[in-house]
Amino acid sequence: MNRINQLFSTRGDKKLLSLYFCAGYPTLDGTGDVIKAMQEHGISMVEVGFPFSDPMADGPVIQNAATKALANGMTIQKLFDQLEAIKHDVHIPLVLMGYLNVVMQYGIEEFCASCVKSGVSGVIIPDQPFKDYLEQVKPIADRYDLRIIMLITPETSEERVRFIDQHTDGFIYMVSSASTTGAQKSFDEAKQDYFRRINAMNLNNPRMIGFGISNKQTLESAQANAAGAIIGSKFVTLQGETSTPHEALSRLMDALKK
Repeated sequence: MNRINQLFSTRGDKKLLSLYFCAGYPTLDGTGDVIKAMQEHGISMVEVGFPFSDPMADGPVIQNAATKALANGMTIQKLFDQLEAIKHDVHIPLVLMGYLNVVMQYGIEEFCASCVKSGVSGVIIPDQPFKDYLEQVKPIADRYDLRIIMLITPETSEERVRFIDQHTDGFIYMVSSASTTGAQKSFDEAKQDYFRRINAMNLNNPRMIGFGISNKQTLESAQANAAGAIIGSKFVTLQGETSTPHEALSRLMDALKK
C-alpha cells in the first residue's frame, strides 16, 4: 500500500503533523539529516520542497530558502539521489512539493519513476492545471502508485471540491487562506468557518490544513477540523536560526505548546 494511504488508514484518532522544508537549505547536503531528524521527533509525514526560481505560492521565508538552495547547487536530480541514499532508513511518507516547470523539464514519466525509486509516495504541484493532471499526469502517476495531492482554498466552490475529491487519492491539502505561505498567530472566524464547512462535506479523502500554522492556537484549530496540520514557514525560519535539524525541531515543538 502507498505509505500516504497507509498513514491515514491506520492513524485512528491520532491527529497528524506534517512538516515542510526546502531541499538544499540551509545546506546542500542536509536533506537526509533533516528527514531522519523529523522521523525521530515523531513527525507523521514530510513535505520536501524542490526549489524553483519563481515559487508563486510561497511567502518570503520559503522564497528565500529556495533562492539559497538554488545558490547552494540543489537540483531535482541531486534531490532524488539524496532521497535514494536514505530510503531504507525512512519509514514515514515523503511528499515532494514544487512547481510544474521543473517536472516538465525532467519529464513526467521519468519524474514519477524517480519518485518511486527514491522512496517518494506523493507529489504536490501547486501550479498544475487540474485538466492537465487528469489527462496527462494522473494516468502515469497511477501506474507508479504515486499520489498527486491537490490543493483547495476558501474560494474553491463546493462543486469543485467534490470533483477534486472524486478524482484524487491520498489526501486533500486545505490551504488556510487564499494567500502565500507564512506563519500566522491565529485563524479568524472566517477561516474556521471554512474549516468546518469542508469538514461537514464528508469527503472521501482525508484533509490536511496548511499555510499559517505556527503556534498552539493555529495547530489545534487545524487539527480539530481535519486529519492533521502542515507546518512550513515556521520550521524553515527556525532552520535559519539554529545549527542542527534537531535544535530547530525542538524549538518548533516548544512553540506549538504556546
